[in-house]
Amino acid sequence: METSEGCVTGGGPRLFFRTSSRGRAGGEADGGERTLVVPNGWYLLDELAPLQARGRRIVVYDPRHRGRSDAVEDPAELARGIDADVDDLERVREHFGLARFDLLGHSYAGMMVALYALRHGERVGRMVQVGPMEPFPGKEYPPHLTGATMDGVLREVFAKIAELQAASEPSDPVERCRGFWAELRRIYVTDPAHAHRAEWGRCELPLERNFMRYWMGQMMPSLRALALAAEQLAAVRTPTLVVHGTRDRSAPYGGAREWAMLLGDARLVTVEGAGHAPWIEAPELVLGAIAAFLDGDWPTAAETVRA
Repeated sequence: METSEGCVTGGGPRLFFRTSSRGRAGGEADGGERTLVVPNGWYLLDELAPLQARGRRIVVYDPRHRGRSDAVEDPAELARGIDADVDDLERVREHFGLARFDLLGHSYAGMMVALYALRHGERVGRMVQVGPMEPFPGKEYPPHLTGATMDGVLREVFAKIAELQAASEPSDPVERCRGFWAELRRIYVTDPAHAHRAEWGRCELPLERNFMRYWMGQMMPSLRALALAAEQLAAVRTPTLVVHGTRDRSAPYGGAREWAMLLGDARLVTVEGAGHAPWIEAPELVLGAIAAFLDGDWPTAAETVRA
């Protein structure tokens, strides 16, 4: 296995990346490996490692204001939010010289990759959305299409986090962050025994400790301002696999059904009873479906959504 780290530079803030492969990189056009780009996908790199044996290079990177990438200070640039992330994804493509590549986005990055395919569809071979946020941010769904109302975990977690924020101890920001994540990770799985595996905090990094300020101040307003039309989504002809747990407390399952119904060439793998990290609770189903899809086949569990 060959791994490398570096930064995308030029045209914007530095973006830290990590690549992992087993063969010659370069993309299909020149006989190299196919490349799968995963924005904000550092915690998926080990999970996706089996794809390397199937002839893929995996590129994960920290978006701006995340991890080891740079933040920006200009107010106008800050206000661009998700649109800036889409432009940064194009910078990543240019850095690696990819004529065509595959994309995988989890959570809000599921929206990011869809917007990229909308604007640069000719560059994308296949696209995977795992637990994506809804295509119309803020839309409310009936109880059977959302996991947030099925139990009291969200209420319990947010109450505990409020207590932690009000407490004067610990004063160490790293320890405070770790306490925050010790509670927050409970909402990402349905079986509490699996919560420790959703360890995404990276509390040693200042940008990760302070990401919620950027998320609430700039990212969420930019997402809610998107106002995508059904006709725009239908124009995305990139083959797309949507994978979503029915008890996802962070992104409603109804949103996944809408993505699969509205995108021009999409199907849905439903993971019954799983939360926001369905690969943790159903690894064979989720990772097997992703591998089959990226190899060129619709997985047997994938359905065409009509309602």
